[in-house]
Amino acid sequence: MKNVQTIRTRDQIPQEDTWALEDLYDSDEAWEQELATVAEDQAYLEGFAGRLGESAETLLSYLTKMELVNAKVELLANYCMRRSDEDTRNPIYQAMTGRFMGIMVSLNAACSFDTPEIMTISDHSLEQFFRDCPGLERYRRYLKDLRRRKAHSLSPAEEKLLAAAGEMSQAPDTIYGAFADADIQFSDAVDAQGNAHPVTQGTFVSLEESPDRILRKSAYESLYSGFGAFRNTAAAILNAQNKQLKFHADARKYASALEASLDVTNVPVSVYDNLIRAVHQNLDKMHRYVRLRKKLLGVEELHFYDIYTPLLPDTDRRIPYDQARQTVYAALHPLGDRYRAILKEGLENRWIDVYQNVGKRSGAYSAGTAVHPFVLLNYTGTLDSQFTLAHEMGHALHSYLSNKYQNPIDSDYVIFVAEVASTCNEALLMEYLLGNTTDKKERAYLINHFLDQFKGTIYRQTMFAEFERNIGQMVAQGQTLTADTLCSEYKRLNQVYYGPDMVVDDQIALEWARIPHFYYNYYVFQYATGYSAAIALSRRILQEGEPAVKDYLKFLSGGCSKPPIDLLKDAGVDMTSPEPVNQALALFGQLLDEMEALTQE
Repeated sequence: MKNVQTIRTRDQIPQEDTWALEDLYDSDEAWEQELATVAEDQAYLEGFAGRLGESAETLLSYLTKMELVNAKVELLANYCMRRSDEDTRNPIYQAMTGRFMGIMVSLNAACSFDTPEIMTISDHSLEQFFRDCPGLERYRRYLKDLRRRKAHSLSPAEEKLLAAAGEMSQAPDTIYGAFADADIQFSDAVDAQGNAHPVTQGTFVSLEESPDRILRKSAYESLYSGFGAFRNTAAAILNAQNKQLKFHADARKYASALEASLDVTNVPVSVYDNLIRAVHQNLDKMHRYVRLRKKLLGVEELHFYDIYTPLLPDTDRRIPYDQARQTVYAALHPLGDRYRAILKEGLENRWIDVYQNVGKRSGAYSAGTAVHPFVLLNYTGTLDSQFTLAHEMGHALHSYLSNKYQNPIDSDYVIFVAEVASTCNEALLMEYLLGNTTDKKERAYLINHFLDQFKGTIYRQTMFAEFERNIGQMVAQGQTLTADTLCSEYKRLNQVYYGPDMVVDDQIALEWARIPHFYYNYYVFQYATGYSAAIALSRRILQEGEPAVKDYLKFLSGGCSKPPIDLLKDAGVDMTSPEPVNQALALFGQLLDEMEALTQE
């Protein structure tokens, strides 16, 4: 046997295909010098303890310095974390990240007095502060949002204790990252010709997209055998994550960890529950999709290693990265010249770390900074990789515009709206690709991908959200999340969501062990709500043109200047209603109709 694919080391990646972290700091030494100044900042901020309510000028001085320090530590965080993600095995950047996290815990603990002190200022006194000191208006939105959670704030001593526990609270996520990205190893997958293929978290999906079913099955078994060997370890880490979420929710007098998470971004729990309810009401379409996939693949049994491969493999092709970025640029023409000028700058000026290398963090993300965003990819040349590029650049431009048009304290958009811009880009890319082909097989291939986006983003992420909600409830009831408990619940949900035509085996029951988002504190539901909102926004942009684009760019520039529900309402979407989810899944049904018609010929 021989390897048909090798993964390069970091030093083998051309510079033009790596992100320009020197735009943050030109050297590790410069980063170290900046990090050393945080101790002085901390001492200065600590000097305000017990004084925030004494005058408007004192409060303004504290908030001004706090905003500057937060901007500084954001740059420090991005440099060490992005360096660490380049090669998760590198001890230098592991150590730098660890030291930074330790300093941040100390800083947060030192400043933990601010929330309870701000809470004790009466409404009357605070309004007088705004009248006495017009400069304080810059922080009105921040102060209002902070005081919104007054019932869940603690005494200064209690706040300091919780802040000091921050590093321990992050331990499950940190341990999981080291386990899943750096330590766990998988045996090579073998294709029908006997060739070996390296299996990593980064290569797994591309292997599952292969038309070679033997290779797909081999990769599937390799991945889940790898996780299965550590199932108890993985369960213990996830149990610890949920225990610490419960502890913090209880400490702040929330009814649940879910409520505590959503309250941070001012999103009602009913939005979460409405999503799950709406998706359950549309499961017939998901089951119909599974039946269509089974029929078109011509298999007696449909397995989870059959779920990613294109239904029309003869139309599959590799897409060079340069071609992918040209296509994405063209596809986003409906968003106007202003949007595309920023997009071009990012595509051509090393905002993006393009290819996988040994030890590199798996997956993809965009990290916004005041300098410019930094995008991590593991580009493999698939259609999915091209969509990932569009997706992450949607995040990047959202960050860029919010940083440009909002003060630093108002620039960081909340996670509820985080997936809207990314999936709107994907929807526009799909419309562009469909609009530029007359070939029926190509159109069916693209619709297959569109269907898979719905399946993966609305149905699958909602299943993740339901799993996360359910295991959180188990922990709240005093249960321990053992491997058997997690596998049983995860398998049950797969049976519900995928229906009777899918073989739900004991290996897929282990999938929870490879999902890093279960350490993101009830994050995943926002992929589904964001996708639903994005479908509505993309159709408005295509149908109405400039007025819709104007509203959309205002949304992208909004940061957290308004509650997320209000930002979306201003752009034309009401996520307090299940209607956007129902409308998106109605489109899913229409795409199924067209796919069935195209593949009957």
